[in-house]
Amino acid sequence: MPAILLTGGAGYIASHTAICLLEAGFEVLALDNFSNSQPQALERVAQICGRSIPFVQADIRDEAALEHVFNTHQISAVVHFAGLKAVGESTEKPLEYYDNNVAGTVTLCRVMARHGVKQLVFSSSATVYGDAQKMPICEDAPRSATNPYGQSKLMLEYILADLQASDPQWRIAVLRYFNPVGAHPSGLIGENPNGIPNNLMPFISQVAVGKRAKLSVFGDDYATPDGTGVRDYIHVMDLADGHVKALQYLQQQAGLVAVNLGTGQGYSVLQMVKAFSEINQVAVPYQIVARRPGDIGTCYADARLALQLFGWKAERDLADMVRDAWRWQQQNPDGYCS
Repeated sequence: MPAILLTGGAGYIASHTAICLLEAGFEVLALDNFSNSQPQALERVAQICGRSIPFVQADIRDEAALEHVFNTHQISAVVHFAGLKAVGESTEKPLEYYDNNVAGTVTLCRVMARHGVKQLVFSSSATVYGDAQKMPICEDAPRSATNPYGQSKLMLEYILADLQASDPQWRIAVLRYFNPVGAHPSGLIGENPNGIPNNLMPFISQVAVGKRAKLSVFGDDYATPDGTGVRDYIHVMDLADGHVKALQYLQQQAGLVAVNLGTGQGYSVLQMVKAFSEINQVAVPYQIVARRPGDIGTCYADARLALQLFGWKAERDLADMVRDAWRWQQQNPDGYCS
């Protein structure tokens, strides 16, 4: 049976998606260069699913390595997660982001085309909306980017649209993620950031488990109910399920579609801290510090198109998100190295 190739397959969202794909009856092949992930994630996925996942250690920028993968495996579609994803780092190392994210994806698509594999689910991001003026954010909202990471995702959206227009055999789903949080309910896999976390939930978890003294809350003077930034947090298992639904949609529908994956509900930083603390009965000390450059006040999705096209909507609530994030952190205080 042909496999679904997951690039960046050992990463946070990809490892959870692998489980959902296997449960939905797909075969999976993972590809990762382990620059920002650990092979243990795939071992844990095998533990959860009761079967091992074949994987290839390779970089998406390495065309010869990709050729070899497509020559030696039967692949029917690609779910493309591989990419650098830290906003702050992208402003310090823009060339690395454009090389890895943009050039790497162009290389991948070139190899896919040569092998007649023209089904692609692409990880985009809500960062392509820039500082959106209207909430909730619909898919037809104006697009812009405020940093090289967002810019790389936006460039790729244009590149993939051009590719599909040039060859209608391509079937492409561009998934614009909002803020993935939480972990598999087993606590065996979860978000495992290198060094200081860039995202809120792993930072809260690391403070709660005693790895970090306190959470820095960047700004309390935004035009939001409590002054702290508001985001659309989505459980990673809901997000993973969205990829399965997108793939099933592409098996029936030609063309290119861009779809938000979010809950449609915004929570502030302080609401997240309070929920984590109360539901898990653990202290999360924090301090208010200056805003971060490039941060925006409010961002949450209009998620109706995903329901209309894919029959998908987020099923898990904030309590599930904070409980599952804490279970993963408690069982793995040092991530996969625990």
